[in-house]
Amino acid sequence: MSLEWPGFLWALALIPAALLAYLFGQRRRTRYAVRFTNLDLLANVVSRSPGWRRHVPPALYLLALTGLLLSLARPQAVTLVPKEQATVMLVMDTSGSMNATDVAPSRLIAAEQAAALFVSELPAKFRVGVVAFSGTAQTLARPTTDRATVEDALASLHAEGPTAMGDAIERALEARQPTPPATAPTTTAGANGTATPAPTPTTTPDLSKQPPTVILLLSDGSNTQGRTQPLDAARHARQLNVPVFTISLGTDTGMVDVPDESTGQLRRIPVPPDKFTLRRVAEATGGRFFTAPTGKDLKGIYHDLGSKIGFVREKQEVTVVFAAASLLFLVAGAGLALIWFSRFP
Repeated sequence: MSLEWPGFLWALALIPAALLAYLFGQRRRTRYAVRFTNLDLLANVVSRSPGWRRHVPPALYLLALTGLLLSLARPQAVTLVPKEQATVMLVMDTSGSMNATDVAPSRLIAAEQAAALFVSELPAKFRVGVVAFSGTAQTLARPTTDRATVEDALASLHAEGPTAMGDAIERALEARQPTPPATAPTTTAGANGTATPAPTPTTTPDLSKQPPTVILLLSDGSNTQGRTQPLDAARHARQLNVPVFTISLGTDTGMVDVPDESTGQLRRIPVPPDKFTLRRVAEATGGRFFTAPTGKDLKGIYHDLGSKIGFVREKQEVTVVFAAASLLFLVAGAGLALIWFSRFP
């Protein structure tokens, strides 16, 4: 916490002065009681000593005074403030290895639940899209602020097939490359009087004026299919200034049952995550790499990413907090004095 006007802290000198005045008053009260020499009569007049309770209201008043004096210095605290706008593309691996159960209840279900929780914690103005990839990459939800659409897209995920990670990154980057607005073709008169279409000027969108785009790539396997290699797609993302945060889901001991093409029977094969490629993709784009061996870890990663992506740390004045606390202490002290001693304040 910091203070915008620290020069007003000198006013806190009033606190020890008020405390000394209170202690001095208590000593005078004791001396006056001693001068009352008829102790039997004193016991009849005062049935019970208030004890520690008589010090509670003054203590609350001192706390109220402290809060009010601190509020004069306009205290500031660093808080998380929602960003105005951004686009977050969730790129979800739906290859057959996502059926592995080393992440309970399965890799795919854990990924769906964690991603849905992550989306619910993002600022409302954020646009969220969903890209699913196995043998091919497809956009299940274009960037939108409609959270129900995104949740439906996540709930529709189905694990089957190989892994086309590079194509998935390229598909997600389409959110950063909007199509220029179409313009009506113009015509010009030729030498023989015939109208010929004039060349349409091409304009390149200014990406610097668009809200930032972030890609969250969750995968549990290595790239096995597709037209684009993951690192080539990562370099393209770097050119478009799109960081890719990668999450390696699952453990090295993960197994999945797949049908044998020759016998038709199920056989168990290992499906360890490709941490090396995912780390390189994140580093190439300026993002970060995470490992999630359990569903709990995955939710923690998404929560941490939500704070980093959706919010920014800013200093905000919290004078009203100190003023409100001071008012609360003041009312509490006056209320206790009224209840215990039938006097106000």
